[in-house]
Amino acid sequence: MNYTVMKRAEQNSWRRSAILRVAISAGWLLCSLPAGAAPSSCQRELGTTDITLIKSVLHLRDIEHAPEDRQCAAYRSRIAWETWQQVEGLLRQEWSPEQIAGRLKLEKQPTVSHECIYLYIYAEKRRGGTLHQHLRSQKKQRKRYSGYIRRGQIPNRTSIEKRPQIVARKGRFGDWEADTIVGARHKGGILSVVERKSKLTRLCKLATKAAAEMKDNTIELLASLAAKVHTITVDNGKEFCDHELIAAGLQARVYFAHPYASWERGLNENTNGLVRQYFPKKYEFAKIMDQDLQLVEDRLNNRPRKTLGYRTPNEVFFKQRSPAVFV
Repeated sequence: MNYTVMKRAEQNSWRRSAILRVAISAGWLLCSLPAGAAPSSCQRELGTTDITLIKSVLHLRDIEHAPEDRQCAAYRSRIAWETWQQVEGLLRQEWSPEQIAGRLKLEKQPTVSHECIYLYIYAEKRRGGTLHQHLRSQKKQRKRYSGYIRRGQIPNRTSIEKRPQIVARKGRFGDWEADTIVGARHKGGILSVVERKSKLTRLCKLATKAAAEMKDNTIELLASLAAKVHTITVDNGKEFCDHELIAAGLQARVYFAHPYASWERGLNENTNGLVRQYFPKKYEFAKIMDQDLQLVEDRLNNRPRKTLGYRTPNEVFFKQRSPAVFV
């Protein structure tokens, strides 16, 4: 009879697979065993007398995550528990790790790097936590391209080429970008308007994309800020056919970007992506209440931005300090 001698690596792989099969068949999950737990504690928790198997599973769990856990533990050892409580609270408000780290530095709070926060999130995820669900990027992002074919021509439109250069430089407050976010099966929508210099965002629910409704909602949304509305840049959607009435109602100028040139309204496209975190593409917009939109708007306007030196849009636009974000 011929025998095959297994190499050391093959032996370890076979042994690991065998132990995992036994552990899984017993209904155990590696992540369910707490980090640093003693074998005797796990023995009582899992209700088994096979202490050898428990030690083997714990050993495999430690090998599986040792590099990440050691690095994360090193960071945790020098960062106060209260700081992590602040970080967790802001993550649950959909702040990114970079925004949290930047704001901590701005507020002269104990610092923690965004890399460390990511390590903390992933370690918490392995323990069955939910902080990772508040990160913006949950899957591969797909760029939304608006179709302009067969949309027809908008009468008396003014091209973005004639827009004052001060708008491109973001040299003043009052230059806005506007767009619509469409709901599932193209039913309902959200009007999003964002100010270029401060990133201040205004949101409004739309029942349809009719030009008359778009005109009324745009004027109503910006009426209280009319003194700081100089220009509005939009795409070539037919919902903006009443642009002349919008311009008259707000005493402003409306400019149209080139077809297929969404980067000319890059801030608006980015803002739409932030809103989509709360209302994904398959979300039924009919379920959205006014208070839901107001909550999202408040979160975006009170969230620090890297391009603003980690100040918030409200702080920049209104020149007022936002309510305390660290409690």
